[in-house]
Parts: sequence; structure tokens; C-alpha cells
Amino acid sequence: MQRLEIESQALAGNLLGDPARRELAVYLPAGFRPGDHLPLLVDLVGFTGSGQSHVNWKNFGENVPERLDRLIGEGHMPSVVVAFPDCFSRLGGNQYINSAAIGRYEDYLLQEIVPAVEERFQAGGPGRRGVFGKSSGGYGAIVHAMRHADFWAAAACHSGDMGFELCYLADLPRVLTELRLHHGGSIERFMHHFEAAPKPGDKDMVVLNFLAMAASYDPDPTQFLGMRLPVTFDTCEVIEERWANWLSQDPAVAVETQADNLRRLKALYIDCGTNDQFNLLYGARRLVRRLNQLGIAHRYEEFSDNHTNVDYRMDESLPFLAQALSS
Repeated sequence: MQRLEIESQALAGNLLGDPARRELAVYLPAGFRPGDHLPLLVDLVGFTGSGQSHVNWKNFGENVPERLDRLIGEGHMPSVVVAFPDCFSRLGGNQYINSAAIGRYEDYLLQEIVPAVEERFQAGGPGRRGVFGKSSGGYGAIVHAMRHADFWAAAACHSGDMGFELCYLADLPRVLTELRLHHGGSIERFMHHFEAAPKPGDKDMVVLNFLAMAASYDPDPTQFLGMRLPVTFDTCEVIEERWANWLSQDPAVAVETQADNLRRLKALYIDCGTNDQFNLLYGARRLVRRLNQLGIAHRYEEFSDNHTNVDYRMDESLPFLAQALSS
């Protein structure tokens, strides 16, 4: 495992005040030689995580480098280089897209992380780059594939955010109630509470998650930390022009305008648990139905599990991506 330091211009001066200098962990397979020009994969973790969380020691199982060692060592996949970027933020993470509130994480990946790894280790390059992730990371992977098929050649989306009215809007009454009862209806007061709390509660995390999504999909730099909600505070009615900004970035909707990009990919993998507690199964089914109608090649799997602790699904996706990028 190699560790680099990235001084990011893309993240410099972000509205949240998050650091621009980040650590980047890079996995190199056994016997690695720069002259091998191996494919490059980039791991995008879920909300509240960081690339560091995937390379740390893990109880009762493998971390991702250990999983890669096993899959490669047992001949299930060809050798690859894997980057684990740190994309954590003051709001608990981001969706790996550019945001006037959270920062330019899309540019961070495309213009800084990948070029740094490719230059240092002589890996990846056109046609040999893939991106994978779960939950928010799965969202990032599929959206990057849709927007940047000239950059990425393969993508894997595990239980990614999509079908936004199903996975997000159901939380809004709870969010508004928590803000009203305990924080005077103020997002700013909530954030001061959250950051001072010795132990944020479950309700706090529901609010924080929604605020982070709002800052990702519909940022307003004139508001506190760029956050505003897509509903009225008093009646929880959708504000159509704001919600439209969210929906334009829903993969189940965006597929309509990004089909040609998806056709350029060498490999596209999507899966979701049939018991996903955030209703992501239905968004995945909507996206896959449209992919089938549009004749876009992909591999889709449903599995009997929920949203949590499903890293074992990488045993399916990582070989699929690595083999496609090695051909």
C-alpha cells in the first residue's frame, strides 16, 4: 500500500472550510512493476466514509486491499492498481459531483486524483480506467460513467442512490420535525448542535444526510453552508423548481440524456439488495428497465440482503471490471 499527499486546487476555498490537502491510499498488487501498465480502479465509498476506511483493519472480514489480494491471488481477476481517495466533508461526505456548497469533487477525481496515480505508477490511461462504489459511492460511479464515458471505461454501482422521490423525500417530514422541535427550524442552529454534540443521535444523522444531499444537488451559496431544502418548512410541500434540480441528477432520470455515453463503456455493473432499507431497489429497477429498453449493455444482479455490510458484492464487480479493462 502506497500513500500520497494531494494538494487539491479543486477543493481549495470550499464553502465548508474542509481541507484541500488530502491523503490518497493506493493499492499495488503483489509483484507490481510500473512497466506492466495495469488498469486503474477508483473506489468511491459511501456516506460518512473515506477511502481510508476501506484500507484500515476490518473486524470479521477483509478490507478492500485484502479482498483484492485474495481475488487476484486465486486467479479470479487480473492485477489492477486501486486508488482510495479521501472525499470526506464537514457534512459527512458528498456525492462525487461538483457542488458550490461542498466543493468540486468531480474535478478533484478527474483532474487531480487519477492523473496523480497514473503519473506515479504508470497505470490506467484511456480505456483502462474504472470507477466503483456503494451507496453514495455507487451514485458517484454511475453518474461519472454517465457524464464522463470519455474518461472512464467501466463502472460498478452497488446500491447507488437513485429513484430520488423514494429514497429521499420520505425522510423530509422527520427532518422538518427535528429542525422545528429542537433547533427553531434553523439549519444553522442544527449544525452548531451537531458539531458540538459529544455523540450525535440517530435523528441527527437523518437530518445531516438530507442536508448533505441538498448541498450536493441544489446548493445555494447565499444560505448557511450553501444548504436549502426542496420543500416548504411549514407544510412540507415540494418546491418544484428546487426539486427539479435534484431530479436532473437522479440516475434513473438522467439516463434519458446520457444513453450514448453509457454505450461507450466496456463494462457496466449494477446491483442492489432486495431488502434495501432506503428503497434503492426500485430506483435500480427503473434504471435497468430503461437500459434494457435502450439496448445498453450491462450486468444487473439483485441479492437477498439489505443496504449494510455488503462489501462481499465486490467479489462479483471487481473481477468483472478488471477483466473488461484488461482486454
